[in-house]
Amino acid sequence: MDILDCITKKRDGGALSRREIDEMIRGITEGEVPDYQTAAFLMAVYFRGMTDQETFLLTDAMRRSGDTMDLSDIPGLKVDKHSTGGVGDKATLAAGPLAAALGVPVAKMSGRGLGFSGGTIDKLEAIPGFRTRLGEEEFREQVRRIGIAVTGQTGNLTPADKKIYALRDVTGTVENRSLIASSIMSKKLASGSDAVLLDVKCGSGAFMKDLGEARELARLMVAIGRSAGRKMAALITDMDQPLGLAVGNALEVREAIDTLRGSGPADFTELVLELTGAMAFLGGRAPDAETGRKMAGQALAEGQGLKKLQEMILAQGGDVRVTEDPSLLPEAACALPVRAEEEGFVNRIDAMAVGEVSRDTGAGRRMKDEEIDLSAGVLLRRKRGDRVRKGQELAVLFGSDASRLAELAPSLRRAFSITETAPAPVPMVLDRVW
Repeated sequence: MDILDCITKKRDGGALSRREIDEMIRGITEGEVPDYQTAAFLMAVYFRGMTDQETFLLTDAMRRSGDTMDLSDIPGLKVDKHSTGGVGDKATLAAGPLAAALGVPVAKMSGRGLGFSGGTIDKLEAIPGFRTRLGEEEFREQVRRIGIAVTGQTGNLTPADKKIYALRDVTGTVENRSLIASSIMSKKLASGSDAVLLDVKCGSGAFMKDLGEARELARLMVAIGRSAGRKMAALITDMDQPLGLAVGNALEVREAIDTLRGSGPADFTELVLELTGAMAFLGGRAPDAETGRKMAGQALAEGQGLKKLQEMILAQGGDVRVTEDPSLLPEAACALPVRAEEEGFVNRIDAMAVGEVSRDTGAGRRMKDEEIDLSAGVLLRRKRGDRVRKGQELAVLFGSDASRLAELAPSLRRAFSITETAPAPVPMVLDRVW
């Protein structure tokens, strides 16, 4: 088959067949299709789009491009949770153990971060000794034994996605619903879980700024998963301000521990309970998500989620004492408070701006292989709707370079919009797709 024919067919708005998509993905994976033709194909998809059926076929071809994880020997319905990414999103660290405490097997493969802060794997590496690379059998055995394991991607999962994603990133073709959905869902389907809960972020700190776009992406990914025989659900959640108070790796681990102790920020605690409730429903442990949320609240109050996190840390070689003594986590050499210059109410916090500042403290990466400072980041002192007086702290910057923090302080201050009247409250969960 001539790859050029596929490119021109899509350029002209045609729908590609299973054979055409399979051959394109096989050629990309095996290096037979050069980067310039792959880039041309991606640009054609970007401008012409794909039908739902084409997107299903693309996802399946990418899933089959490498290894797939077989979790069938683990009893129960295995549930995976995936977030489309946001600022201060440490939900896996709390919702995963809490769901496992309810009897939901959580077999989670996570990645490193590129952008405002580290990914789940970077955050877990802030725990001294914690191993984030488990072999396949060890991964499965740990889920069988304690109900949860979180590891970096193992084996040769979705190599086609790795090649395509790298080109999307440098060819201006990231923002396409079919390409986003196929990238996420090919990895989720290859990871072997029976059910997937999607946390689709929406707002200034998210990939999807518009609620309508977020709904469409959620709908498409849920449909892809169901077409592959998975139980699916999606929550569309607010990312118009950072999630919780902490943005940065060790800072977020500390906040997740606080939350499992029952003393976390209200917005983050609410999200954790919503996610856990949905996971309990998908995993067959609750008759519906609302009942699941109540079960999650009870387990949280009883400390079951914290106990399960401690079991996971111990199983993966980490220093479990961090759950009792957070000072064992990496601590920044420098801290700089950022204070309000006027009085009023916090009307808005630009999540993207906070994320960029956090990245520039050293908490995130600009380049894939860049080292990050696990102790760096931003800790908010005020959230949307809070009253603030002149001179009070809005946030604190953490890092290793005091002069760099001083340079970043004005940008962080500008992320806060202060007005005379309080804003209307915004719900954490904006919509649900079941």
